[in-house]
Amino acid sequence: MVLNQVKLTATVIAIEPLRHTPAGLPVVDFTLLHESTQIESGSPRQIEIEVIAKVTGELANRVAQQRIGCQLEVQGFLNRKHRMSRQLVLHVTTMKAL
Repeated sequence: MVLNQVKLTATVIAIEPLRHTPAGLPVVDFTLLHESTQIESGSPRQIEIEVIAKVTGELANRVAQQRIGCQLEVQGFLNRKHRMSRQLVLHVTTMKAL
């Protein structure tokens, strides 16, 4: 089985305006900040990452209404920003406000 799944708790630090694809599908790009302590090789490690995220469909309307600074639990998959890019984007498929 091939697995590409990410689950993350993070703070919304930027939200782009809601837009629509040529087919009329709503899309929102946003940025998440995750901070935590993780254990690596038995030692604690401070983690602080910014994650570029994208959401489409009905969920895009919900993300567009979120406020900067709110906490979310998101789940989705990783893909390249576009075909020729090496930058990863988290495509959010489920979201829960915390």
